Amino acid sequence: MRVPLLDLREQFAGLKDEILKEIGEVCDSQMFILGKKVEKLESEISTYCGSKYSCGVTSGSDALIIALMVEGIGAGDEVITTPFTFFATVGAIARVGATPVFADIDPKTFNIDPVKIEEKITKKTKAIIPVDLFGQCADMDKINAIAAKHNLIVIEDACQAIGSEYKGKRAGSIGHYGCFSFFPSKNLGCFGDGGIVTTNDPERYEKLKIFRNHGQGSTYIHKYIGGNFRLDSLQAAILSIKLRELDKWTEGRQRNAAIYARLFAASKLGGKVTPPALADFPGRHIYNQYCILVADGRRNELKQYLIDNEVGCNVYYPLCLHQQECFQSLGYKKGDFPVSEKTSEEILALPIYPELQPEQLEYVVSTIEKALC
Repeated sequence: MRVPLLDLREQFAGLKDEILKEIGEVCDSQMFILGKKVEKLESEISTYCGSKYSCGVTSGSDALIIALMVEGIGAGDEVITTPFTFFATVGAIARVGATPVFADIDPKTFNIDPVKIEEKITKKTKAIIPVDLFGQCADMDKINAIAAKHNLIVIEDACQAIGSEYKGKRAGSIGHYGCFSFFPSKNLGCFGDGGIVTTNDPERYEKLKIFRNHGQGSTYIHKYIGGNFRLDSLQAAILSIKLRELDKWTEGRQRNAAIYARLFAASKLGGKVTPPALADFPGRHIYNQYCILVADGRRNELKQYLIDNEVGCNVYYPLCLHQQECFQSLGYKKGDFPVSEKTSEEILALPIYPELQPEQLEYVVSTIEKALC
C-alpha cells in the first residue's frame, strides 16, 4: 500500500470544472492584480475568521513582514517568538531589521510557552509573534495579557491554522494582526503563493492596504515605504471556491486524527510513540500536520522505514531556529531551549489529509508498529 504525506489531486478533481471556469473569467477580464476577486475573498475570510477586516497579500511570509512594517518595527527593536516554527516567522523579524528573541515551547502543544515570554521582555521589546503551530492555537489569553501589561503588539502567526479556534474565537481574530498563508499544502491552499492579514482595527487595515501597494496613498503618491505585497486575482478566485469546502476538509482531518488516536491506543507502541495532544483550553485543532513524538532516539530510523514502505512522512522541524547558521549572530547555543530541541529530535509528521481512507491509516500505524516493536 502507498500512503503519500499529501496528495491534492483528488481535492482538485472535485473542483476542477468550477476552478477552470473561474480561471477563464479572470483571463477574460485581464484583471490580474487585486480587484473584485480579491475584495470578495477578503470579505469571505473576515466572515470566516471573525475579524472585521482582511487584506490580501502575496504570501504568509509577506503577511508577517507587512504587519511588522505597519507597526514601524525595525532596527533596534526586539520581537519575541518561538524557536520551533517554520523559518518565515523569524525570517520576517530579521528582514525588517529587528532582533528575534526566543522563548521555549510547551511540550504538550509545541506552541510558545507564555510562562517563558515575560522573562524575555526588555525595553527594546515591541511585539510578540505566537505561532498556532500545526493547526492548534497558542494560549492567546495569557499572551495578550502579557502584551497588554507591557504595551506590546501581538501578531498571530496563523499560517498553519485557518479555522482553528481558541475558546470560541477563530485564529486570526485574537491579536492585533492575524497572518495566514495560502501555500498549496495548507488546509486552504491556492495554486502558488498567497496570504492574508486580518485585523479588527480600521486604522491598521487602511495602512495595510497602503503598505501592500508600495506605500501609495493614491496613485504615484507614496505616503510610506511599502512593498509589492498585492494578492493576485487568480489566486483569490481559486481560494473563494475552496473556502466553501474548508470545514468539510477540516472535519476529514479531525476524523483521521481520531482514527489515529484509536489505532495508537490499541497498538503496542505505548511509551515508544506519543500522538499529538490537545491543549488544556477549549479549542478547535484543524490538523495542518499530524505530528507524533518518537522516543529513544529512533525517529530517523522510523522515518526511513516508513519511506521504504511507501508511507510519506517528514520532520517539522529538524533544527530549531536558534541553531540555524543564519542566526548564529544572535548568540544562542545548543541547550538554551531544551524543550524545543528535544522536540526537534523526536517529531515526525504522518499523513493526515482528508481524502485518506481508514485502511491507509491502519497501514501507517501497523508499519510503525513493525518498525519499533
